[in-house]
Amino acid sequence: MTPLLATVLTAAAILTLVFLIGWVRLNPFITLLIVSVGLALVAGMPAEKAVASFEAGMGHVLGHVAGVMALGTMLGKILAETGGADQIALTISRVAGKRRLNWAMMVIGLLVGLPVFYEVGFVLLIPLAVVLSRQNSLPLTMLAFPMAAALSVTHAMVPPHPATLLAISAYHAHTARTLFWGILVGTPIAAIAGPLYAYYIVPRLGEIEPTPLAAQFTRASSPQKRPSFVLSCLTLLMPVILMLGGAVAEMIYPPAAWQYRLLHFLGNTDIALLVATLMSFWLLGSVSGLSRETILRFSNECLAPTATIMLLIGAGGGFGRELIDSGLSHSITDMALGAHVPLLVLAWLLALLVRIATGSATVATTTASGIVGPILASSPTVSPELLVLVTGAGSVGLSLMNDAGFWQIKEYLGMNLSQTLRSWTVIETLIAILGLLICLPLSWIVH
Repeated sequence: MTPLLATVLTAAAILTLVFLIGWVRLNPFITLLIVSVGLALVAGMPAEKAVASFEAGMGHVLGHVAGVMALGTMLGKILAETGGADQIALTISRVAGKRRLNWAMMVIGLLVGLPVFYEVGFVLLIPLAVVLSRQNSLPLTMLAFPMAAALSVTHAMVPPHPATLLAISAYHAHTARTLFWGILVGTPIAAIAGPLYAYYIVPRLGEIEPTPLAAQFTRASSPQKRPSFVLSCLTLLMPVILMLGGAVAEMIYPPAAWQYRLLHFLGNTDIALLVATLMSFWLLGSVSGLSRETILRFSNECLAPTATIMLLIGAGGGFGRELIDSGLSHSITDMALGAHVPLLVLAWLLALLVRIATGSATVATTTASGIVGPILASSPTVSPELLVLVTGAGSVGLSLMNDAGFWQIKEYLGMNLSQTLRSWTVIETLIAILGLLICLPLSWIVH
């Protein structure tokens, strides 16, 4: 299949999704299933393989996201019901003030996002955004967008995220220097794409219906005693601490050492969230006087609203897998390779095209760095560290319907398809464009 035809088919599939979901009002899961399988059939895949590809993609994404969402929702529910989220929110409000809460959420997103995946950071912090929004009579989107933008920047551009580490390895970049430039470049990008863009877009989004997911993080009744700020923060940040410990273990211990195995196990995303959730049951529950039966009821009830978003995230993964297995994403990548452009622009463009084709920032970074890595050997004047940053920046641009994060933020914030495209898709694209625009002039002085 020619690159041009592959691009046309992919664009047509995305436009069809927008039309069926946004205008026809067809169920998003059914729409994603129909368009994904239909695209595979048009691209020449056998019918049996088209269905199997969708199922494999859906299973792969849910295998990573379902446990994270379930445990993160339970943790947020217990923090809300015990008053722990209120305690954190009140302290942040007192320190930052109402007018600077969006900037405070950006800083929290940058800090929490350093060791954790975007999806994990989002489910950890969205309860806090909901409580702050309610207490200060602010739109949830005004606080959630800066937080999500900061999480996306750290996920894409700052080690020790796995995709960033793979790019560092492929480009033979220096980890500490990449971390330095990632923070230096990423912070202003998060500020522009987060709080500053939120000032512009939130008033223009129109009315947003309350979502049942946000209701999970609103207290049904006042607890007998509110846990302390330190205990509440420790519980919220426990997954971050454990994951950071796992990352540090990889740097200081050999894989055979028992310390490495223990910390690496505890630093696993699901295990870290499980530990934090159990900790919230025990510590926060005992402090607030909640009975075992009450905690069990809360942890069961809060999962019901997550079913829809899990289906949509899984279907988005199935759509991305169809693009890969049908060869469409490979053809689009070949088209970018045929363009004679500077290496930084090529890495960014490849990552962006793979992101559009697959919906995965991690796949985009690893694919682009694997292609560009060998070319870098013949371009000694290009900074490997900046190449890591532009690859990561390109990998998050144009978040569309095959991206799990697109559906996550849409459903949690209660936005419709048009609102999500005008806000979240633009935020992610701003991060991508700003990353390239900042790194290009830097490359003239940094080698």
